[in-house]
Amino acid sequence: MKLISHRGNITSSNDELENTPAYIETALKTYDCETDVWYQDQKFYLGHNEPVHEISKEFLLHPGLWCHAKHYASLQALLDIGAHCFFHQTDDYTVTSRGIIWAYPRQKGDKNTVCVHPHELDIEDVKKFYGVCANNIKDYEDIA
Repeated sequence: MKLISHRGNITSSNDELENTPAYIETALKTYDCETDVWYQDQKFYLGHNEPVHEISKEFLLHPGLWCHAKHYASLQALLDIGAHCFFHQTDDYTVTSRGIIWAYPRQKGDKNTVCVHPHELDIEDVKKFYGVCANNIKDYEDIA
C-alpha cells in the first residue's frame, strides 16, 4: 500500500509547518507526500488557502510528490512541467495525471484508489485501497 503524508504531516496535523518545503522534504524521506500547489505570476508556490512558499519546478517533480493544484492555472502549469498532479474541490473522485483515482474523504475505493483521511472509514475498507493519505500516516505502516 502506498503511504502518502498529507501536506507533510507524519504523526498529526501541524498547521504552522504543513505545506512548507522543509516539512515536505522531511516527509519525502520516508513517504510519498501530497501538497497544495499554486501557480501565480509564472511562479510555483506551496500553501493551503493561498500561495505562500515559492518553490522551484524541480522540487515539484520529486517522484514521491502528489501535487494538489489549487486552481485551473496551477493544474495547467503542473501538467506543462510533467508533475504528478490532480485538481478537485468536493468531487467524490478525481483522477491524477498518472491515472490513480483520488477519493474525497469518506468515499470507498479499490486497488487503484487513494483513500484520503482513512480514519473516517472502517479499517477493512481502507485495506482495499491502493494507498492512503493522512495527517498521521505513520499510524498506517502496519497495513502497508
